[in-house]
Amino acid sequence: MGRRPQPQIKDRLLEACADHALAHGLPDRLEPLATATGTSARMLIYHFGTRDDLLRAVLGRARQRQLDTFGDVLRARPDEPYTVTLDRAWTSITGPDGQPYLRMFGQLRESAEQQLWPNFRRTATTDWLGPLEDGLLSIGRPDLATLVLAVIRGLLMDLDATGDTARTGQAFRDFLGTVDHLSGASRSTAPCSQE
Repeated sequence: MGRRPQPQIKDRLLEACADHALAHGLPDRLEPLATATGTSARMLIYHFGTRDDLLRAVLGRARQRQLDTFGDVLRARPDEPYTVTLDRAWTSITGPDGQPYLRMFGQLRESAEQQLWPNFRRTATTDWLGPLEDGLLSIGRPDLATLVLAVIRGLLMDLDATGDTARTGQAFRDFLGTVDHLSGASRSTAPCSQE
């Protein structure tokens, strides 16, 4: 009689695999994940079925963490203009908290691993439209969500290609001034640019 799957062990393994993949990227083989979890590749296969099933589960867990973390950062706050919230979100997304996600999902977009999540590019776009629409509703412009998301994605691609944090950050703050203007907000609520 074989052992029955134990969900709590599977969940613990998945958390450890997601931690490792966020720190080091998606591995080509199971051994790095087995080492990171303190188990064997055979046990990972036992719990997840195949290497691709495990990697899909890892991507799903990492994506859920990203959505939870940055969805909260994008949430409108009654005590601040939404452009200030967006400025803080940009800093968080491009800073140490966001870098592991940018690396992992950038790797997914640009590699053969894309087969693990065939509709990732679509999902990576539509996942953020709702939180942005909700936040932009606070300034009466939920219709700007697509524009804001396009600018964020474009500047993230620029940042990935050039590593120029100061220039891309300034470009985003300049864009937020435009969002303030489009929403009819006063200039006094715009985020301060760094001189």
